[in-house]
Amino acid sequence: MVTLSVVIPATDRRATLEHVVSAVNRAVPGPEEVIVVDEPAHLGPAAARNLGARKATAEIVVFVDADVEVHEDVFARIRAAFQNDADLTAVFGSYDDDPGGSGVVSDFRNLLHHHVHHQGAGVATTFWAGLGAVRRDAFLSSGGFDEQRFPLASIEDIELGMRLHRHGGRILLDPAIQGKHLKSWSLTGMMHTDLLRRGVPWVKLLLEHRADSTALNLGWRQRIGTGGSVLLLAMLARRKFRLAASILALLLVLDQPFYGLLFRRRGGRLLAAGVPLHIVHRLTSAAAVPVALTSYFVRKRQGRPPDPSP
Repeated sequence: MVTLSVVIPATDRRATLEHVVSAVNRAVPGPEEVIVVDEPAHLGPAAARNLGARKATAEIVVFVDADVEVHEDVFARIRAAFQNDADLTAVFGSYDDDPGGSGVVSDFRNLLHHHVHHQGAGVATTFWAGLGAVRRDAFLSSGGFDEQRFPLASIEDIELGMRLHRHGGRILLDPAIQGKHLKSWSLTGMMHTDLLRRGVPWVKLLLEHRADSTALNLGWRQRIGTGGSVLLLAMLARRKFRLAASILALLLVLDQPFYGLLFRRRGGRLLAAGVPLHIVHRLTSAAAVPVALTSYFVRKRQGRPPDPSP
């Protein structure tokens, strides 16, 4: 039977850690080993995960964030994925559709993640460390997470997945592998993450590797929606309200499955808030493109290496 070591990066002392560890212990069947990396305190999540993976003794390392409460069948599903596919390098899952954070921004952000991962199910070219598993030998031979470039929480898991994929690794997104996200989001926190922790470094990564990924948030539906959001803002700025209303209607049709999810899970209040929040999310992501392009080409012109951090 495939053996599992769970690694939980917890150097930021999340208040949710006890709930996360309890959920891991309730899972049936459970993992062979649970490693909580809570020191040294200065370690970021990439370095903490690397430290835990080096300590692990099982064949498969399962990364679980310190604010993700896994479902009871998670480890059974992960074991089955690797046992049924000898060529599988890594598998990752999704947040569930019942977020544990408080407020409409938290519900929106966590349900968006759930929706995007369910839309992207299947063979993947990236990775997610919130709830993801990888063969320990492949992880260590790849060098693990790039803790030098990503000392803070960013896209260290995306970069690892792209690297594993380039080296021939087979990665699977199975959204049936689920956990409840306990994080509470604020609007400013969401925008900061979308712009500086994810958007800008992700665009830089694609530029460096001359890649044109359509994975997850870079899918064509998301690209069209982002372009439409930018156009909507432009029409509002020019006071072309009839055209803006038409664009908004098209966006509502484009994203009807997601908005239907918001309504089913939290009702009309979240749906009413979710539409403008979605537009803000996409505008913030769009703003990452010129910021990343400027930074990338300035550093390239100066002959400097890629940014060591996002």
